[in-house]
Amino acid sequence: MALTGAGISVPSGIPDFRSPGTGLWENVNPMEVAHIEAWREDPERFWSFYGDRFTTLESKEPNGAHRALARLEDEGFLDAVITQNIDMLHRRAGSRDVIEVHGTIEHSSCLACGERQPLDEVRRRISQSPDGVPRCAQGDALKPDVVLFGEMLPVAELERARELAARADLLICIGSSLEVQPVASLPGVTLAAGGQVALVTQGPTPFDEVAALRLDGDVVEELEAVVDALG
Repeated sequence: MALTGAGISVPSGIPDFRSPGTGLWENVNPMEVAHIEAWREDPERFWSFYGDRFTTLESKEPNGAHRALARLEDEGFLDAVITQNIDMLHRRAGSRDVIEVHGTIEHSSCLACGERQPLDEVRRRISQSPDGVPRCAQGDALKPDVVLFGEMLPVAELERARELAARADLLICIGSSLEVQPVASLPGVTLAAGGQVALVTQGPTPFDEVAALRLDGDVVEELEAVVDALG
């Protein structure tokens, strides 16, 4: 299995969250723009941030690391990808079994009436709304189907991620500091079940001392080298 974080999408031009100088939260307080209460209390400010993020992600493409995981799945080495990312790049790269534990920007929903709209329609409604807030047919603000601060992770996806981690012979953790719970506990689940953990990430993680392998080079180069070695 693979477990991926923001670092795998950095080569696609998508900043991670906390890197000094470039991180998404470098110049903005996430509790003010990416918390469920921010969406409820100030949807205009919330969507000012998320509308810009949607626009930024529109032109991003999967990179060699995403494609390497898709190829490993095609060739039978990888069973599934568990990702903390919301950018859809794993599926666009060709990965078929992707568990998006933090949700996806693929669609947005109204929590009042249940209306769901795909990303292109949400972008259209943002551009046509006087205050930049996409709304449902009843006039309520849509919410992107991503897990915001203050929300619980989707139960079904998290449970499946734990089941996959428990039966993994090897859990490859890619581009993640493994500090954000509860996803950060998944390597421990694999180790407790007798599997091994490999790390492909820059910067320290809580599992550095127990990992069977640690690679800290460029994530694209590292994963493409793994694919070439197996091929």
